Amino acid sequence: MRVFVTGGTGHSGSHIIPELITAGHEVTGLARSDTAAAAVSALGAKVRRGDIEDLDGLKEAAADSDGVIHVAHRQDLLPSGGIDAVAAAELPIMLAFGEALAETGKPFVAAGSIGSPGDLGRPVTEEDPALPSGDEHRGTLRVRNVVETAVVGLAERGVRSSVVRIANIAHSTTDRAGFLVQLIALAKEKGYVGYPGDGANLWNAVHIRDAASLFRLALEKGPAGKYWHAVGDGAIPLREIAEAIGSRLGLPVVSVPADVLMVPGYFGFLANIVTQNYPASNLITRRTLGWEPAQPGLLADLDNGHYFSAG
Repeated sequence: MRVFVTGGTGHSGSHIIPELITAGHEVTGLARSDTAAAAVSALGAKVRRGDIEDLDGLKEAAADSDGVIHVAHRQDLLPSGGIDAVAAAELPIMLAFGEALAETGKPFVAAGSIGSPGDLGRPVTEEDPALPSGDEHRGTLRVRNVVETAVVGLAERGVRSSVVRIANIAHSTTDRAGFLVQLIALAKEKGYVGYPGDGANLWNAVHIRDAASLFRLALEKGPAGKYWHAVGDGAIPLREIAEAIGSRLGLPVVSVPADVLMVPGYFGFLANIVTQNYPASNLITRRTLGWEPAQPGLLADLDNGHYFSAG
């Protein structure tokens, strides 16, 4: 299959491209700079110069391909416009891909968030839709749900579209800016490892190589209009993650009172998500696509030590 991939130099994309090539697919990666082009080429993919702001270019690339995997996003918009700006920029991209692939039955797989169904008081499943979002949700991760909903809705236009919901924590030896990296940096800065309240709120995680294999499977055989869960560890208390970090750094692990002053005081911009509860199931994904996580789980990967080698 000829596959067009955006975000090929990012944490997930840089593993998706070799996963596809190993499986026999011909991959073309979008690259907006000479550096990105070299990285995409080094992964074994063909290079298409351009960026995700060029909607006509994206439509042309999609039309020339047998399938599309989209994991790029406008990270550059976060400092000025926050998640609202990122989501607003993503929606026309999804619609552009939809226009190019309409009535073709070709696969279109986009990245989503495991948090999009919200806290349901139980593990979220692949059958739980993204919660609707409106103006009252501006500034929260929920505003991006409109993007996931748009992708799944493309199934009604003859696109074999699906969303891979990526776990809260995507870990690997190539993670340079994810949640774990930020927690470790905070701990070093503060001199202790904090967790909110009793730390019993549950987080989920996936090794990025396992996530890459799920993107491939969704592309190859995923039915249209579905959500898939890239979740290896479905429910880890945040306190246990903090304790694993503290053990490696040799720092005390301390409860941060869960109030409106103390949590932001320690966690900064992470405060609005670090107290959330995110248990998630992967049962439907495994049964439907035959996906089985094979890489180390989160705590084992932390124990490997590579997150702490920089000192």
